Formats: sequence, structure tokens, C-alpha cells
Amino acid sequence: MIYFFLISLFTMLFIGVPVGFAMLASGAMMLAVLGIFDHQIMAEYFINGANNFSLMAIPFFILTGEIMKRGGVSTRIVEFAMSLVGHIRGGLGYVAIISGLIFAGLSGSAVADTAALGAILIPMMLSKGYSKKSSTGIICAVGIIALIMPPSIPMIVFGVIGGVSITKLFIGGAPVALLMCVGLWLCWRFLYRNSDTPTYPKRSKAEVWSLFKDAIWH
Repeated sequence: MIYFFLISLFTMLFIGVPVGFAMLASGAMMLAVLGIFDHQIMAEYFINGANNFSLMAIPFFILTGEIMKRGGVSTRIVEFAMSLVGHIRGGLGYVAIISGLIFAGLSGSAVADTAALGAILIPMMLSKGYSKKSSTGIICAVGIIALIMPPSIPMIVFGVIGGVSITKLFIGGAPVALLMCVGLWLCWRFLYRNSDTPTYPKRSKAEVWSLFKDAIWH
């Protein structure tokens, strides 16, 4: 019967049925074939599965990421990071790392972070002479930080499914995320320590403070 479930599931995915509905329909069909289908039990499990306080955080984090992207918060965060390290050789890579860490702590979604940063930074990096491979690579690598940095959506899902304390997962994930940033920083420094890519003018402390307030209050 597992083959029937998998065939029906992948068939529906192939024709474009959303994943959640495809899994629900495949499970219902398998129960019908086994002769144990009960619509009341399915409805009960469907409601109980969604009625979870911890899982409610996920759509709100996704909404936060979308608001950041459309409201211009992404651009302000990047500008603040650029004011800190944009004048360093290879500075846009460091901007990506700092911005990615900030984004990860706000949205909890690796996909949202990668999309937001990539749309802003990759064109800037290409225009400044960075290679397409290194530009894309650093953005993708930075995006992975959101999987570890609180409030990570995968951590919430894992904690709910596995019965693990989400608070402890967050406490354990934050230092790892910071170590990932340090590792990326050192790798980028090694690659671009002798680079001749153009840099941005160094900002004054007043300008940095102004950009920080503009980024944090929005």
C-alpha cells in the first residue's frame, strides 16, 4: 500500500497540486483502499494538527519577511551594514554576512533571506567586479544561517514534531549561527584579501549612527 500512496502523491505533485493537499488526498485514498476511511477522524486530525500554538509563529515570521522586503527594510539594513564594512576590501561580501545575520534574526526563513539579499546585493556585487560564482555563493551560504539562528522556522517545526524544547533549540542555535558568520567572514577574507574590487567611501560615525537608527526603527 505504501507504493499506492507514493504513486498517488507524486502524481498529484507532478500535475501541480499543492504539497499539503496532495499529502492529504493521498492519505485519504490509501485509507479508502484499506477500507478504514473515516471522514470524522480525518477532520479531527486535520484540525488538531493545525491547532498548535508553536506552529502559529511560522506564518507570522513569513509575513515579517514579506513586510521587510516590500517595505524597504531590507534596503535599509543593507545600507547600515555597508556603512560598517563597505570601505573594506571585498566589503560587499562582509555586507552580505552582516545583513544575513540580521535578516535571520528577524524572519527565520532561509528562502526569504536569500531572496531578499540576492535581489539587492548580487547586482551590486556584479557591477563592482565580483565574480558571479562568488557573489551567488556568499548569498546562498549566508542564507543558511537562518536555519540555525533564532527564530528559525525549521527549529520550530522540529521542536513541535519531536517534542523538543524550542527555547533550548534557540539557545543552542544562536552561538552556532555566530560561528557560521565568523567562518564565512574568514573564508571571504582569504578569497578577497588581495582583491582590487572597488570599495565604498568610509562613513563617519554620525552617518553610521543615522543609518543604524533608520534601520532599527523601521
